[in-house]
Amino acid sequence: MNTELSGTQHGTKQKFLYPEESYIIRGACFNIYKKFRNTQKESVYQKSLLVELTSKGLIVEREKQLPVFHLKTKVGVYIPDLVINGIIVIELKAKPFIHKQDLQQFWYYLKNSEFTLGFLVNFGEPNGVKIIRRVYNNLSD
Repeated sequence: MNTELSGTQHGTKQKFLYPEESYIIRGACFNIYKKFRNTQKESVYQKSLLVELTSKGLIVEREKQLPVFHLKTKVGVYIPDLVINGIIVIELKAKPFIHKQDLQQFWYYLKNSEFTLGFLVNFGEPNGVKIIRRVYNNLSD
């Protein structure tokens, strides 16, 4: 499988980060949306995604506490809905649409954790599940 993205950023070729896991996550989200549409609470989607991803062979941790540090001092805790294979965070929503604040909060969660890849998934959209895949690196600020 070719995982290079077309184009370059800052003169370097970009690789598609965790392509197999990303494909499985997106497929699982679509499967769950086909079953429930936008009729359930966030907790139902969270448990369903945990079951679906685990059945696909991924290691899924629910509401894992991740410390947030400032100057080597723990100043808080970030609790994503799911952590996949210890490398990807997933934040879930069940709202009619994602607000700008939801996007900003998700970005700061990703930025202030050790994770490089995250998914913000909204099952509440009237026209289908919305999946936002974000990659954080020092160039993303």
